[in-house]
Amino acid sequence: MDKNYSISSKKAHPLLKVWNAYPQSLSNTAKSITTPPTIEQIIGELFSIGEFYYYSINVPESTLMFTNGHILKIHGLKKLPKYLKEIIDLIHPDDLDFVMEAERMTLEKMNEIGWEHQQNLKCSYCFRMRTWKGNYEMFHHQSLHIAKDEDGKLLQAVNIHTNIQHITTTNSHIVLVAGVGNRDDFHQMHYEKTEQKQLPDNSLTKREIEILSLLALGNSAKQISDILDLSYHTVTTHRRNIFQKTDCTKISELIKKALEWGLI
Repeated sequence: MDKNYSISSKKAHPLLKVWNAYPQSLSNTAKSITTPPTIEQIIGELFSIGEFYYYSINVPESTLMFTNGHILKIHGLKKLPKYLKEIIDLIHPDDLDFVMEAERMTLEKMNEIGWEHQQNLKCSYCFRMRTWKGNYEMFHHQSLHIAKDEDGKLLQAVNIHTNIQHITTTNSHIVLVAGVGNRDDFHQMHYEKTEQKQLPDNSLTKREIEILSLLALGNSAKQISDILDLSYHTVTTHRRNIFQKTDCTKISELIKKALEWGLI
């Protein structure tokens, strides 16, 4: 690993400062213990309820690839962005400090967990972005590092942005690092400048959070039992426990609380 390794971009953006402060996240020789998921699997499994788009970042140059066309309608853009800076410029200026700190917190947590798990850790948090209406609305951001070269340098990361304004306008300022695939990590971190939200007394298990996400996507108990290869009785038991622990009676209320509590 080159401790002096750094990246740049033809169009500089604030996250370069954060990323370059953690060169081990950009270049390390740690080998993934489990097979990283494919980009198709990542996009298929990422939580998204509402209008969303995704894009892949060419990390060494901060350029964009495979950008989903929905971004044009959602943000009122005339052409697909080519640089990450064009995405960052859509973020509310008052939320930029939080975004930079959230990135730092995720890299700190990855370093603590171990870089061999880098490609099996998803981070998520929320911030406001400018929309086609000309206003700013709440978006749910998810990110995962997906590709490294033979020398260990990070090549690609995939991001997905979902408009959740119709669900909540509250930003919990909770940063979540969770495992994907065979990883069962679940780490909630609070932004220091924001008063911490009261979380449920009985935290949900990884299986319950997995089922919560599938419920939020509109899946029935029968569909979830097929997806997770669990019995129908097991799924309905988990569902009942989820509603009890979160003190919810409706799916819409459950989704709102899950987002505001940083559970998904």
